[in-house]
Amino acid sequence: MLSRIKEDIACVFERDPAAQSVFEVLTTYPGVHAVLVHRLSHRCWKAGFKWLGRFIAYVSRWWTGIEIHPGAEIGRRLFIDHGMGVVIGETAVIGDDCTLYHGVTLGGTTWNKGKRHPTLHSGVVIGAGAKVLGPIEVGVGARIGSNSVVLKSVPAGATVVGIPGHVVDPKAKKTTLMLDEAAVKMDFDPYGLTADMPDPIAYAINRMLDHINTLDKQIESMQKALNDAGIKCKETPICTLDGCEINDSYTQNKS
Repeated sequence: MLSRIKEDIACVFERDPAAQSVFEVLTTYPGVHAVLVHRLSHRCWKAGFKWLGRFIAYVSRWWTGIEIHPGAEIGRRLFIDHGMGVVIGETAVIGDDCTLYHGVTLGGTTWNKGKRHPTLHSGVVIGAGAKVLGPIEVGVGARIGSNSVVLKSVPAGATVVGIPGHVVDPKAKKTTLMLDEAAVKMDFDPYGLTADMPDPIAYAINRMLDHINTLDKQIESMQKALNDAGIKCKETPICTLDGCEINDSYTQNKS
């Protein structure tokens, strides 16, 4: 038990540069408190003391602002940063070395009994406000960006953003997580995002512009073919992207 507590404290120093001392972590970090109390409530739940487990979890939510159902299974070195508003459902499973930020929900999409909450494999990082819903799996080392809504399983090593969540790294592949301290620290991405991550909105706009450019070329070819066939095809000036550049004769005809 003592070794697990030491691990929980050590992982805070690895992933939070604001941590100053062991005393500070033990007394002022609600994420650490929530994980420690959950271990007690989970033992009560597994031992058949359901009400006691729920009551301990209820007190922990009031104390920390983090709601973890006593039935949830949590691995080693889970770090919940800031923590307020985090919700972890009954059948959720969290692997080792995972990181959750404030406002994260590991929730269900059905009222039926059975497995209805997500499974996070080792090394997963979920950004602030993200919602991971349903009995899906998030692969080893995956990253989920802030405020994303994830409804489908995520491949190992992938980065997911958006509503609904979609993979933004096409080279995502299964990876073997290095569990030594240096590798975990080096592989950590705050809030599940990296500075060089592609912008999905900019990507979509660029694809639309490419499509428009292709259509322009096709129309130009069709006009040329019609003129060559003796069918007069009058060209109408088109506004450019940075302003309408229409010749004077066209303007006069319009007026």
